[in-house]
Amino acid sequence: MSKLPEMVKITKITQENPYVKTFFLDTEIEAKPGQFVMLWLPEIDEKPFSISYIGKETGITVEEKGKFTKAMFGLKEGQKIGIRGPYGNGFTPKENSCIVAGGCGIAPLSTLAEKMNNSVLIMGTRTKDRLIFENRFPNANIVTDDGTVGKKGFTTDVLEEFLKKGNIKNVYTCGPEIMMKKVFEICEKHNIECQASLERFMKCGFGVCGQCEVGGVCVCKEGPVILSDKLRKMKDFGSHARLKSGKRVPISEYAKWRCV
Repeated sequence: MSKLPEMVKITKITQENPYVKTFFLDTEIEAKPGQFVMLWLPEIDEKPFSISYIGKETGITVEEKGKFTKAMFGLKEGQKIGIRGPYGNGFTPKENSCIVAGGCGIAPLSTLAEKMNNSVLIMGTRTKDRLIFENRFPNANIVTDDGTVGKKGFTTDVLEEFLKKGNIKNVYTCGPEIMMKKVFEICEKHNIECQASLERFMKCGFGVCGQCEVGGVCVCKEGPVILSDKLRKMKDFGSHARLKSGKRVPISEYAKWRCV
C-alpha cells in the first residue's frame, strides 16, 4: 500500500453512459472487492474512487460531478494520472447473498459480483440512460424509477421480494445513502447481515485526518465497507454527514455539495 501517488498511464477509456466513464490504468493493484484508491491530478486535487476492475489493468469508474471529475473527463488515452492505494476494508464474500446497487454504487460491487456468480444482483437507477454495466451483468435484476428499462420501482422493493423466498442470508449494498439505510432496515427486519459501502469526504485515505469519521468509525480505514454491528450504532448513517469544512449537515445537503 503506497502513501505517495504513482503516475500511471491511462490505457483505455470506456464511455459507460452519457455521464459515466471507466478509466483503465496501466497498473496492477492487489485489491479486495470494495477497497478504494486515491487518484491525483496535479494542480487540481486528489479524490477517492472505488476499484471497478481488478486485474493487470486497474479500472476506475467515474461519474462526472464536480471540478475533479470534470477534469478527469477531459483526459485522453495515453495521458497520466497519479494513484495510491488500495485502502480500507472490502467486502467479505459469503454464500446465499444478494447484492443491491444504486446508480454508480455498482462500481465497488462489480468485482464482488464477479466473484459470486450464483448471487442475486439487483441494479437500480433513475432512468435508462443512467444505467451502467448492463452488458457486464446480463442476469441482473434491473430496476428504474421511471420504468424505462427493467422493472419500474425501487431496489428495496425487489430486495423484499427475494427475502420473502427465504434463500438470502447476506446482503451487500452501495449507492445513495438513503437507499442503503432502507436496505439495512430491511435486513434488520429479516435478521440478515448487511455489508454497506459508505461514502464520506476524505483527505488522506488511511485514517490520519479524521475527516471521514461517522459514528466513531473512520470510514477510510475501518470502512468503506461497514457491517451491521457497526451500522446499528451509527446515528448519522442515512441522516447526516460532514462537509469539507467539517460542518455537520443533512445527508441530502451533503449529496448536493458533492456534485459541485
